[in-house]
Amino acid sequence: MSATSLDTGSTPVVASPWHEVLAKAPKALLHDHLDGGLRPQSVIELANEFGYKKLPTTDVVDLKKWFHRGAKRNDLVLYLETFAHTVGVMQHRDAIERVAFECAQDLANDNVVYAEVRFAPELHTESGLTLDEVVRAVLAGFRRGSAGTDLTIYAILSAMRTAARSHEIAELAVKFRDEGVVGFDIAGAEAGYPPTRHLDAFQFIQRSNFHTTIHAGEAFGLPSIWEALQFCGAERLGHGVRIVDDITGEPGHEVLGRLAEFVRDRRIPLELCPTSNVNTGVCASIADHPIGMLRRLRFRVTLNTDNRLMSNTSMTREFTQCADAFGWTLDDFQWITVNSVKSAFAHFDERLRIINEVVKPRYTALRTNA
Repeated sequence: MSATSLDTGSTPVVASPWHEVLAKAPKALLHDHLDGGLRPQSVIELANEFGYKKLPTTDVVDLKKWFHRGAKRNDLVLYLETFAHTVGVMQHRDAIERVAFECAQDLANDNVVYAEVRFAPELHTESGLTLDEVVRAVLAGFRRGSAGTDLTIYAILSAMRTAARSHEIAELAVKFRDEGVVGFDIAGAEAGYPPTRHLDAFQFIQRSNFHTTIHAGEAFGLPSIWEALQFCGAERLGHGVRIVDDITGEPGHEVLGRLAEFVRDRRIPLELCPTSNVNTGVCASIADHPIGMLRRLRFRVTLNTDNRLMSNTSMTREFTQCADAFGWTLDDFQWITVNSVKSAFAHFDERLRIINEVVKPRYTALRTNA
């Protein structure tokens, strides 16, 4: 079989037959931002339709490059600046629903069979929408975009850690728990904004028997992870890559510190996002990313996109880059995909169904036909 061009929503890459197999593999996604995954053409069309005048360019190719260049500045705060424009065109109900619809379609086309996509409702109220209206628009878009596909998609509501509305957003998440919202998160600049500033919101989530994942251990280190787990009750770590700061020793002879031991022993999922971490300066390349070591040490590793537009990526692209960097096989990707579904906030019976009736049979079929 000759190599072909593979386009999964990011820049096309030359695909070997092995990469084509990975494109067909079922995938699960736990860490993806709605406002970080818009189609560049849609950004331009929505800006025109709703009167947003601040785009740096209205040429779709140039805009796509602008977002990618903006993200590759090795700094989380600078990386987050690019979101001003995607959020800027998501201030009206129809715009938000369209973005959510296209998100679901793009993930389904990338053979994602389970996804939790997060967004911050408080960022989409500048033109008068209520928080409830924002959430309903997203959920309506997810329902339409996933209809007739194999994708199961839910929402996670994020509060901005630099603001003071986290308890309100936590209440909102619980309010919509039976309509498609499965968890609560805090997001935004990490340094200087510890998760314990929002302790009342996390305690409310815990008392409501609901789910929490917290951005921690991305730009900031072990104290952020420790607070997220031991004070705020995080069930998963959004990124969590800095857990490697608590691991010492040479390859094959690693020694885990107390926090790293706790994370591994408790099977706390790490929502790792390799390409995004390279963009924000966590590591120099995919080959240098700790996901290889963490997988080898059998942490509860999951693989994610974070922001598909800004990081010019997709789940297939994350798969292929990890395969090239670490020599991972279908067994590795099935292990990671099952990890992700096990770690999902969907109900237990639904997770079992997706693992046993979708993920495992499809990987078996891929091995048979490879």
